[in-house]
Amino acid sequence: MLSARYRMRWLVEQGLVRAALKRQARRGDPFGILLAAPQGLHDPYPYIEEIRQRGRMYRSPVGWVTTDYEITRNLLRSNDFGIFGIDSTSTPTALRAILNAVALPPNPVEPPSMLVLDPPDHTRLRKSVSKAFTPRAIARLRERVEAVTADLLDALPEGGSADLVTDFAARLPIAIISDMLGFPDESRDRFLTWGDEITAMLDIGITWKQWRIAVESMRVMDGYLDAHIARLRREPGEDILSSLVTAGELDDRELKATASLLMGAGFETTVNLIGNGVNRLLEHPDQLALLRADPALWPTATEEILRFDAPVTNTARIAKSDTEIGGRRARKGTVVVTSLAGANRDPGVFENPGVFDVTRANAKDHLSFSSGIHSCLGASLARMEATHALRSLFERFPDLALAGTPQRRPLYTLYGFTHMPARLGKRVTAQV
Repeated sequence: MLSARYRMRWLVEQGLVRAALKRQARRGDPFGILLAAPQGLHDPYPYIEEIRQRGRMYRSPVGWVTTDYEITRNLLRSNDFGIFGIDSTSTPTALRAILNAVALPPNPVEPPSMLVLDPPDHTRLRKSVSKAFTPRAIARLRERVEAVTADLLDALPEGGSADLVTDFAARLPIAIISDMLGFPDESRDRFLTWGDEITAMLDIGITWKQWRIAVESMRVMDGYLDAHIARLRREPGEDILSSLVTAGELDDRELKATASLLMGAGFETTVNLIGNGVNRLLEHPDQLALLRADPALWPTATEEILRFDAPVTNTARIAKSDTEIGGRRARKGTVVVTSLAGANRDPGVFENPGVFDVTRANAKDHLSFSSGIHSCLGASLARMEATHALRSLFERFPDLALAGTPQRRPLYTLYGFTHMPARLGKRVTAQV
């Protein structure tokens, strides 16, 4: 059981924000509904559009928010804004003292995770892993992605039922990122569990129960990573984590934070992308028919899925000094929440943005992988995995259909599904 000190940390880190958002949701504030009410969880887009109608920069009672594409892109690329997180520049001294009184194991959402660092530390850590995500490195992974996808589809029962998230969409990215980090195959199931539990920390205003479960999983994963890193020091492999260990440039806490971030980011974005893609294509059989008639459209379809349903819906930045954004003055310490999902449906950039169109010429202009120095390191890998997985699934099971209502993830920032029951229908033999 976690002590009262942990509950105090949750209160400062999540509970106060949760209470403020819920209060505003009850008062009808669209930003509060978007991040704290059930209707915002299940269908955020009406509330995103309500925010858009209130101006390019909307001053919600709980902070600034924008759905504007240009403002979002400029802010993500601006040197005047930094990452908003638990660090020395964005957290008041009194609150930081409470947070530091209860240290958590290395994790994706606090330093030294590169996700929440600005240069120069961000530059150093990102450089250490970037070689694993070069175009050449991603091309070398294609054969492995194809093999894992084929094995997963072969394991699905012809004429039977399956959960397309737990039996397929989640298992492909966890297999690939596990290979990249040198984890043995038998660890995949535990990483699926840890991934589901720990990534709740990426959300805004999570419950005490969600936070507690995430912290307990962090502790167990931390012990696993200690043993794994020790093994790699004795017997390094060809994986990226072995390279980081043998290079000796990162300390153990940085190694573990980097590994947990790569696991979370490598898994969450892709599983949400695949699940969202299956859902939208089954909702839009006309678009699926276009893909079957012209398979060359699959890469564009992946971009449209990313645009239409951003796997990560929101991010935030904090002004590092007095500056301006979207025609508004922003004093040092001003926090702006950017709706990536809203920017992706900006009618000034995307014609008929509420229409799902796998032939959309500028679909790739979406901001689902962020922009600037914090753009998603594994974007090319996620695209490649999702494109191959979706095409293969619909080619192998042409009569695929949902067998019930898909279950949304209970998170507001990570937009995807936990379960997607389906009837598979006949299986078409894979072409060699």
